[in-house]
Amino acid sequence: MKISTEPRAESVAAAHEWSLPLEELNREELEHFGKILDRRPGILGDRTVGMALAEQLLLVRTRDGKPARLTANAAQRAFERRRGQRNIVLKARQMGLTTWAAARFFLKTITQPGTLTLQVAHTQESAEEIFRIVHRFLDWLPDELREGPLKTSRANVRQIVFPAIDAQYRVVSAGERNAGRGLTVQNLHCSELARWPGDPAEILAGLRAALSPAAEVILESTPDGVGGCFHEEWQKASETGTVRHFFPWWLEPRYRTEPVDEGGLTAQERALITRHNLDLGQIGYRRQMRANFRGLAAQEYAEDPESCFLASGSSVFELEAIEERLRETPEPQQRRRNGELEIWLPALPGKDYLVAADPAGGGSEGDYSAVEVVEMETGLQCAEFAGHVGGLELARLITELAGEYNGAMLVVERNNHGSGVLALAETVCGYKRIYRQGGQAGWLTTSVSRPAVLGRLGAALVEEPQRFMSRKLLAECRSFVRLPNGGSGARAGTHDDRVMAMAIAMAARAELLEGKRQSPHRAQGTGNQ
Repeated sequence: MKISTEPRAESVAAAHEWSLPLEELNREELEHFGKILDRRPGILGDRTVGMALAEQLLLVRTRDGKPARLTANAAQRAFERRRGQRNIVLKARQMGLTTWAAARFFLKTITQPGTLTLQVAHTQESAEEIFRIVHRFLDWLPDELREGPLKTSRANVRQIVFPAIDAQYRVVSAGERNAGRGLTVQNLHCSELARWPGDPAEILAGLRAALSPAAEVILESTPDGVGGCFHEEWQKASETGTVRHFFPWWLEPRYRTEPVDEGGLTAQERALITRHNLDLGQIGYRRQMRANFRGLAAQEYAEDPESCFLASGSSVFELEAIEERLRETPEPQQRRRNGELEIWLPALPGKDYLVAADPAGGGSEGDYSAVEVVEMETGLQCAEFAGHVGGLELARLITELAGEYNGAMLVVERNNHGSGVLALAETVCGYKRIYRQGGQAGWLTTSVSRPAVLGRLGAALVEEPQRFMSRKLLAECRSFVRLPNGGSGARAGTHDDRVMAMAIAMAARAELLEGKRQSPHRAQGTGNQ
């Protein structure tokens, strides 16, 4: 049974009456559909062949537990209209995009021999739920298909194998370190990317290495604050040729309540009604979910692709101030060490500077060693370094940088790796102007001092944002969040090394200036703090 791919002047009603004689499907017919899934013959109205095939062939379980044919909702139809080879989807909660991605890729798998589809969920529980959706597609296929070309040799909680057409469908969790390793993937769906554990950017890079040249990719998530892998992928989509899809909550028809009184509408609600043609029942739902979710409502029920990222209640620093400064940051005057060292304000004669370092171990993975150079008088950020260096290499780098900046005061966090770097800076490198606390070289970060230095940085970001030159530092500030254990640090998949180096620089500068005011004759080389 063939479908003409030439446009025809059929009515929309006629298009919806089209049905597929399932008893005629065989391997040849499946492969024919696989070649034309994305075409829009006139008989189907604005639907693709794939959409029509999904409606005729695939069943889902409704919210009341009953099986029903998969019919594309508003968000799913909008996705199909703009879908490209590479896609990123930013959405409100429960819009059905995960189900639609599973359906689309299931059809591609069973109609295109040699296909390997991989869906990656953020947790094992979510992976199992997605695979139940896929198993349901398979289990409710006509017997002629399941016992014929789509007979499986393996169908378990992780993998479905169709040996007759050499095709596979896999669902894994992002926590599986070897997800995608050794495979050649034709279809990749990354679900809830913003909530992947560990280092999502590293996991995603490994998955991309497994993609075939013509692979279709869908990155999809609800937002989870600024920074992190998903936010970065969204921001750079236009540079990478990725199609952005944004789906606000009101595209889901279930999201409405009893209509509210029109006379009590706020100015913001009236603007939403005018701009997006919302009704009073949708405004009622909006009020309800904002009461339930409070500060997280704009994140969980997105209304625009900017504020939903900024809505995370876990951010430590003022995000609006950071975003405003990010729009104005200047380019560095110099870049050295393959871009690891950036310089905005070179040293000026007669100026006094401070170099603050947050050392790391120096391995090729994990945290960076970060260094910030600030002018003592104004607090202006002059230069910044971040890289996987440690030990003697880092000691030489920071002492040379301090020497370049007029023999700057060198402030090194002495926690962990820092004590060794300090010893090398003093002995091997022979640097003398080193900051001391209570007579001991270096800065000690404690559970008491850490909140204080971060608070000083947060205040400066709001009160004097022009101090900060580095986009990379500001990006780390965006993704610096309150953690479940009550502490604070980098969101999963991001870094906070520059944040801590700058926080230490600002705190040490404040202490040095205060000490100078109290004892103007105090020697500058000791850092007697």
